[in-house]
Amino acid sequence: MPVLTRDEARARARLLDVHRYAVDLDLTRGDELFASTTRIRFTARAAGDTFVEVRPAALRRAALDGRPLDPAALDDNRLPLSLTAGEHELLIEADMRYSRTGEGMHRFTDPADGETYLYTQAFLDDGQRVFASFDQPDLKAVFDATVTAPPQWTVLGNAVATRTGDPAEGRWTFATTQPLSTYFVAFAAGPWHSVRTEHAGLPFALHCRRSLAPHLDADADELLDITRRCFDRFHEIFDEPYPFDSYDQAFVPEFNAGAMENPGLVTFRDEYVFRSAVTDTERETRGVTIAHEMAHMWFGDLVTLRWWDDIWLNESFAEYMGYQVLAEATRFGGAWTDFACARKGWGYDADQRPSTHPVAPDPAAVPDTASALLNFDGISYAKGASALRQLVAWLGEKDFLAGINDHFARHRFGNAALADFLDSLARRTDRDVHAWADRWLRTSGVDTLTPAIGEAEGHWHLTVGQDGTRPHRIAVGAYDRDPEDPARLVLRDRFEVDVPQGGPAEVLPGGRPDLLLLNDGDLTYAKVRLDAASWDTALRSLPGLPDPLNRAVLWNAARDMVRDGELAPAAYLDAARAHLPHETDVAIAGAVLAFARGQVTDRYVTPADRPAALAGLTALAQDLLDRTRDRGEDTASQGLRLTAVRTFIDSTTDPDALQAWLRDGTVPGGPALDPELRWRALTRLAVLGATTGAAVDAELARDPSATGREGAARCRAALPDPAAKEAAWRAMYDPEHRPEPSNYLFTATAQGFWQPEQHALVRPYLDRYYPAAVALAARRGPALAKAAGAAGFPRPLVEQRTLDLGEECLRTADPTPALRRRLTDELDDLRRALRIREAGR
Repeated sequence: MPVLTRDEARARARLLDVHRYAVDLDLTRGDELFASTTRIRFTARAAGDTFVEVRPAALRRAALDGRPLDPAALDDNRLPLSLTAGEHELLIEADMRYSRTGEGMHRFTDPADGETYLYTQAFLDDGQRVFASFDQPDLKAVFDATVTAPPQWTVLGNAVATRTGDPAEGRWTFATTQPLSTYFVAFAAGPWHSVRTEHAGLPFALHCRRSLAPHLDADADELLDITRRCFDRFHEIFDEPYPFDSYDQAFVPEFNAGAMENPGLVTFRDEYVFRSAVTDTERETRGVTIAHEMAHMWFGDLVTLRWWDDIWLNESFAEYMGYQVLAEATRFGGAWTDFACARKGWGYDADQRPSTHPVAPDPAAVPDTASALLNFDGISYAKGASALRQLVAWLGEKDFLAGINDHFARHRFGNAALADFLDSLARRTDRDVHAWADRWLRTSGVDTLTPAIGEAEGHWHLTVGQDGTRPHRIAVGAYDRDPEDPARLVLRDRFEVDVPQGGPAEVLPGGRPDLLLLNDGDLTYAKVRLDAASWDTALRSLPGLPDPLNRAVLWNAARDMVRDGELAPAAYLDAARAHLPHETDVAIAGAVLAFARGQVTDRYVTPADRPAALAGLTALAQDLLDRTRDRGEDTASQGLRLTAVRTFIDSTTDPDALQAWLRDGTVPGGPALDPELRWRALTRLAVLGATTGAAVDAELARDPSATGREGAARCRAALPDPAAKEAAWRAMYDPEHRPEPSNYLFTATAQGFWQPEQHALVRPYLDRYYPAAVALAARRGPALAKAAGAAGFPRPLVEQRTLDLGEECLRTADPTPALRRRLTDELDDLRRALRIREAGR
């Protein structure tokens, strides 16, 4: 399929002024196709040739100003147009295919009750799978829409929807929208369960499939409270009021992202409707996503990028505002600790790979939509948000928000680029924001900050060294052990330092502190190191650091040291074993255990050392369970227990406890084994060869939901049986296998397939993996390419041959851009793991 280039988009934007779309969809044509009719009214500023995009199963009719166009002229997704100067109306009638990969109009039948649901994902260039369009972000237009659906269904869209005509006809009409980019146009249709309310004079609603109704109802008060609080907070800090006529939030099945900021109809992955127990940190993460998508209503939807090189402006801003507003407006005041634990490492890892790129890449680096899709990563989100947090620390929040409001006012319902954003900031401050942007946004890589501490009589002094070039405004925390309780650290002083330092060392009274922490408060984006004495203090007293955000900074430093070969993996596990039983913050405990289990134990320690590492993690999880048993039923204790149970299940090599838990339906002392924990335990038993396909079938009968179906696929693929492995492989990669799996079923199957305990069984599939992934990506598109390169990658095979075959694939097999990016990243992580293992031998 041809991809749209930046040059083509610029040429079309110079030629066209698009006014209005009228989109009519008929969703009653069967399971495979739907009908799409589009009328586009636009002006050609001069005579010229261009094209409209549409990806139909069949193009039934096309007409320009009433004159028929030849449907056979459609070249893949482009219908050529020869225009005279002046006003035009284009009509396109087409039959469109439903998607099973979350791109375009996705169709899902719920195995729990047989009900069918549809929703669109038009992001980047997938809108043309739903309706014909001039599919680029800077050709905004207003939209009128009508939809015909089964009469028992509800239809949702970007604006208020009204049933029209005979109810038996299932006809819906939407109010005219504000000017939108084509990638924001959204529809959702099905027998939705809805919770409706009103706030600030606008209709608000939550929607999910019926089988999840009890779970949505249980959380509706919390979800709506967060929505209202964030909505009100945005109105306090933004001068421009919410720009659309309604606010629907639909939790949809098999969604490829966390959420999508469609104006008036935000779509979320419906895993956010929690079926099973979750930690308060997971609720906080859901709240961040709500706030993030709401921030997009202004930055992204009201003011939209001109081209995809500025996608970071959308995502970094929403990421920053999501955490900031949630912390300010709701009970989740510690949201930035979750950011430090769950997001910072994502950015640091991405920024140290060969595929790294600047937050704001050079326009030449994003020549087309295929290259743009690759930049939705830890740099555009986590690093960009960290850069904005550093900008606020350097600029001051008042001037930052004044610049943002200036930006909204100048580009309302229009398009803007990085230069426009910087100009708006510059109008509100005397600081040189353009120079700041050159250093922070146009460069790649992670800086490392290192302290040098000395003592003189009655004083100590600090110099901060930097491996990098960016200016950093950081806080430095000086802590001493409490004389009455050496495990407790007390803040002696906190001061700000500009790095690189332009003058002499900081000189402070007294003896040197027991612990000196750079980036206290986590205000910048940089790896930090500790001097030897401070690291010794941290190893003795880490839980005694009073602020959880600063404990997260320390754990991130330890994580980075492991990845950089400066701290032995076993030493990290020892630190976790010593300190996590005393940790009270669930985000920290979850992040440390996730890194210890998913990276250190499975990839960084040698195979000979892995059994001891697993035993240590199992003992740590049991210790956490024992210590939290008497702490009460507060949310932190419950979250720590749930985190410990998950780690115990994933790490144990003794199936007896898991079989007893499944039999009894509970963990001694709680929690109960809900569906998520039951599938988790059964997956581990499958890995250990301690369950059967019949037991998996029985569990699926107990939980016949979509999540249960994924759990069963994961378990079957994890069975240490050659026939089970071959069946799983064919389900993932064989084009003759029917039905081909959705993204979710593919991912679940791949997660079960590759197991460190089963090297001998899965190693023969290594030679098959790269050709199969290349063929799958070419056949099924970017979403499956990402799944094949992520969950599908043979991560447990930390071997030179895995690397050699992967490098050969990149050289000779011509993988699609989405797969090439994933393989590039995975192979770099593999090189790192091989180096760490070699150093540990």
